[in-house]
Amino acid sequence: MILVMFRRSVARTGVLSLVLFSTGGCSSADSDTLPETGTPAVSETAAPGGSTNAAGAEALLNPNLAGESDLAAVAGMNGAAVQAILAGRPFMDMVALDQAISSHVADREPLYAALWVPLNLNTASEEEILLIPGVGDRMAHEFDEYRPYDGMARFRREIGKYVDEAEVERLAGYVFVPIELNTATDEEILAIPGVGDRMLHEFKEYRPYTSMDQFMREIGKYVDDAELARLARYVTLANN
Repeated sequence: MILVMFRRSVARTGVLSLVLFSTGGCSSADSDTLPETGTPAVSETAAPGGSTNAAGAEALLNPNLAGESDLAAVAGMNGAAVQAILAGRPFMDMVALDQAISSHVADREPLYAALWVPLNLNTASEEEILLIPGVGDRMAHEFDEYRPYDGMARFRREIGKYVDEAEVERLAGYVFVPIELNTATDEEILAIPGVGDRMLHEFKEYRPYTSMDQFMREIGKYVDDAELARLARYVTLANN
C-alpha cells in the first residue's frame, strides 16, 4: 500500500514536493521529490541528475523545478524576477514566463540562454519560438514547416539542413516532442523534467492508457492539479 504525503513550501520556494511512502519497505531514496531550494533543476535535455545535454553542452535551467538559489544565480536575474517566477509557477509556456518577469527584467534574451520552459515543437506559437535566443523569422518558419514532428530525430534532421550540428543541439535544448504514453521507453519517461523512478513506475502501472482523461485521473492521485498539467505537456496518446 502506498501512502502519499504532499509537502508544500510555497511561501519560500513555490515548490510542491511529492513524497511517496510504501509499506512494502521502499526507502526514501526511492521516492520522487521535486527540488527544494538550492537543488539543481532538471531539464529534459539532461540525463537524470545531470547538468549537460546529449551533446555535452550545459543544459537549460527549468524555471518550474529550479531552486530559489539556482534562479538567483542566473546572469541578469534579480530578486523581483525570482519571486515572480516562484509565485507564478508552474508555467505552461514561455509566453507566460516572459510576461511574469517582463516588468522586472528589460533585456530577457540573455536570461533565456540559461533559463527556459521547454517548448512543444508541435504546438508552440510563433511568439514562443521567437523567444529562443538567436531565432528569427526565418528559423521560426523552418520550425513550423516540418510539423508535426514524430520525435527529436526528425527535428535534428530537418533543422540540420540550415545550421551546423552544434547549433542544432543548442536549439534542441529549447524544445521537446511529447512521448507516447503506452510505448515510451523508461529513458524517454525519465527525460520528462522532474520525473524520477517512483513516478516512472506510476506512469507505467496504468498502461495501457485509453485516454488522456485516464492519465489525468490516475496520475492525479499523486500530484496536485498544477503539477499534473505540467506533466501532461510531455505526453500524448496515439489514439487521441
